[in-house]
Amino acid sequence: MRIHVVLVEPEIPQNTGNIARTCAAVGAQLHLVEPLGFSVSSREVRRAGLDYWDDVILHVHKSLDAFLDIHGDKDLRLFSTKASQVYSDIPLPEGSDVFLLFGKETKGLPESLIFQKMDFAARIPMAPGARSLNLANSAAVVLYDLLRRLGFPNLTMKGSLKQEVMQ
Repeated sequence: MRIHVVLVEPEIPQNTGNIARTCAAVGAQLHLVEPLGFSVSSREVRRAGLDYWDDVILHVHKSLDAFLDIHGDKDLRLFSTKASQVYSDIPLPEGSDVFLLFGKETKGLPESLIFQKMDFAARIPMAPGARSLNLANSAAVVLYDLLRRLGFPNLTMKGSLKQEVMQ
């Protein structure tokens, strides 16, 4: 299964850089839907992504409509504070590709899209009165939960020490 993280009109370069690094670390593809609030080549984006940018499969789409024209019939999962179900309760993907959509930091995803895909729209639970989590944190929570549910395919499960630990 290929996992795609889709950022719709992201505004903060550091969030996108951090998400790019996470995508590289787990083998997910990254889609950026324009307009962007920054240039992909900006220093902040590059710094947040560190040296992982060469490992990111990046797709840029001119608009949400352009993205949906290509991928709208695929397995989409939408994440929004406006959704009524919890992210860990949405069904596991069934196809060879799943697209995890996140909206811009200030407004989220369009409500019309959430309404259309309500069965596949979910939220991350938060304390009453909390507006939202950071976009990069939200993407990491959802992405790693999906990977956990799938058994962490193709990921290294154990680390190794370079020297013995003294007791």
